[in-house]
Amino acid sequence: MTLAELIEPLDVVERIGNLRAEVLDVTDDSREVKPGSLFVAVRGERVDGHSFVSKAIEKGAVGIAVEEPIPAETCGGLKKEGEVASSPAVVRVKNSRAALGVLAHRFYQNPSQKLFLVGVTGTNGKTTVTHLCQALLENGGRKAGLIGTVGYFIQSERYSATHTTPGSVVLQSLLAKMVDLGLDSAVLEVSSHALSLDRVAGCEFDTVVFTNLSQDHLDFHPNMEEYFQAKLRLFTELVRGGSKRGPKRAIVNVDDGWGNRIVENSRVPVWRYSIRAESDLQAKGIALSIDGTRFTALTPMGPIEVRSPLVGEPNVYNLLAAIGVGLQAGLSPSTLQQGFPTFKTVPGRFELVDEDQNFSVVVDYAHTEDALAGLLATARTLNRGRVLTVFGCGGDRDRGKRPKMGRVAAMQSDLVYLTSDNPRSEDPLAILREIEQGVLTVPEGSRAQYQVIPDRSKAIAAAVWEARSGDMVLIAGKGHEDYQLVGADRLHFDDRESARQALASLSHRGSNCREVVN
Repeated sequence: MTLAELIEPLDVVERIGNLRAEVLDVTDDSREVKPGSLFVAVRGERVDGHSFVSKAIEKGAVGIAVEEPIPAETCGGLKKEGEVASSPAVVRVKNSRAALGVLAHRFYQNPSQKLFLVGVTGTNGKTTVTHLCQALLENGGRKAGLIGTVGYFIQSERYSATHTTPGSVVLQSLLAKMVDLGLDSAVLEVSSHALSLDRVAGCEFDTVVFTNLSQDHLDFHPNMEEYFQAKLRLFTELVRGGSKRGPKRAIVNVDDGWGNRIVENSRVPVWRYSIRAESDLQAKGIALSIDGTRFTALTPMGPIEVRSPLVGEPNVYNLLAAIGVGLQAGLSPSTLQQGFPTFKTVPGRFELVDEDQNFSVVVDYAHTEDALAGLLATARTLNRGRVLTVFGCGGDRDRGKRPKMGRVAAMQSDLVYLTSDNPRSEDPLAILREIEQGVLTVPEGSRAQYQVIPDRSKAIAAAVWEARSGDMVLIAGKGHEDYQLVGADRLHFDDRESARQALASLSHRGSNCREVVN
């Protein structure tokens, strides 16, 4: 594809040089530039791609896309549009980050136009909903790929996830690979970062889902309103009519306080889902147990009896959302009904660690106030004994949620173990002190006993050693992650492994972690 053909959809401010050059690759990473590349200079959080234009030229880029004018001497003396030149062409656009998504989409032959594309956004539940959707679609005869927090899945291949939603070029290459391999559907977790940073620019979604919104990522977004506005883009810009002919649909949780604003602003028809209010998709007769969930889903296509191994009320919402996606994809109620029992769990989402102990151990990704409250409420509903909660908060991330999570844990647990999550560049003890401030806001008579154990493996062991028959140990915050970020190091660490090691050592437990702060 020539550069002229590639930039055709863009709102170009200025174009200089040979636009007839063949483009063999598109990238925003100057280290990846090779002869024939189009280098897109994007302003990042830490690095400005415009600083690497000279390097991209030295490595053989045939084109440079920029926001800022580039001095002629940088490109070795540019010629006017249409004139042949040995130096690369320069295309100036208003927003190079948004342009990158459009360019990548076009370079990879517009893959989202050839797929039934589902986008799921929200603070909590995205991962479970997307995995449910993929499973139900495939059970119904579709071939579906998945891109999200746990990994990027294409047929039997699993690629490690660097981001919940990868950068534009990687995303479009993955979608193109799905098309090449004969897949007809793709399910994406769409993060607020991805929406704010235009990683999904160029995509045209068929069905979009809003799960909920609660405080998170306020280290990135200035406030909750900006966080919401980022999510809203999925329902206003990326699903509205384009080149696709099929019907579009938004599926929105209206039990969440932000859901009605999504409904009001959506550019496509909406199915609302709810447990508490009359809705298009509504759960009735809910029965929850440690063995799974049962309810009747009232839907536009008739009632569906749901029997699922997934545990807890949050998964009722997740199941309703996935039902909506399945129906919109054309699956019958009976096909969906048959698919629910086959989907067991998502790694790190209310994942039971079972070594034949007489109490429960659960690993969950809950890392926000709302998610932790939901996890604890589920534990209280399902468990007859005490609830022992192990959690921390990530460093270099939203500090405002730390005391809030501490307060929730202290109010709804019997024992709390404050520990490190991914401290990154922060002092782990400083993070724990901020969480502890929330714990201490709970009146002493209502406050759970708690310990501060910075070493996460020791905190998990302390909780496991303390547990008695009928108790439930909740290990929250990291879920599926198999690493811990400490300073500049990425260390192997898996909550599930640590829990199993603690369970194996029960007969050798000591007394070094028994002192409790009241």
